Amino acid sequence: MRKYLLHICFPVLFALIISFVFAFQVSAFDKTDFEKAKDSNADLSNADLSGADLYEANLSGADLSGADLIGADLIGANLSDAYLFSADLYGADLREANLSGAKLIYANLSGAKLTYANLSGADLVGANLSGTDLVGANLSGAELYEADLVGADLSGADLVGANLSGANLRGAYLHEADLRDVDLSGTDLRGANLTQVKYLSINELSEAKTLYEAKLDSELKKQVKDKYPHLLKKPEY
Repeated sequence: MRKYLLHICFPVLFALIISFVFAFQVSAFDKTDFEKAKDSNADLSNADLSGADLYEANLSGADLSGADLIGADLIGANLSDAYLFSADLYGADLREANLSGAKLIYANLSGAKLTYANLSGADLVGANLSGTDLVGANLSGAELYEADLVGADLSGADLVGANLSGANLRGAYLHEADLRDVDLSGTDLRGANLTQVKYLSINELSEAKTLYEAKLDSELKKQVKDKYPHLLKKPEY
């Protein structure tokens, strides 16, 4: 009977020991990986940091290309000059984060919170910023060529000198945003709210793809009607 019990129990005990060792190794790796995530210039390409607490972490110059940062807490984090090519930041909290000069080409920032974040000079070519909260964000000199900003809230944002050519701003909210020297060539502004925008000239607005159903201040709308009425017509596409 004792031999029979040993025959049954030994494999079970062995499996438990192996599981414990494996779990320890995984937790140790995760801890190391997490500590790396708080260092500048860290190599975290393709890392799984979904839901991670990176509050005020220093990730300046870090390589986060392809990283999973879904729902991560990056409030006040320093991501200046970080490389986030194709990173997934869906729903991440980046309020007041420093992303100046960051490479966010084709990154997914849909639904992220970027309130008062610093994105000056950031490269956001082809990035998904649909439904993103960019209230008061600094996007001066940012590269937003063909970026998806459908329904994004850019109220009070600084877009001085930003390149928005070919970007999709359908239904975006740009109330009181600073659009001085912005490039709007081929930009889709259908249904966008452009009321009380700052320093937006009729010349810059004339380069847009469409202004169909966009909300404009009366004086600016009158200028568009007089000089570029085609922009207010329903597009065929």
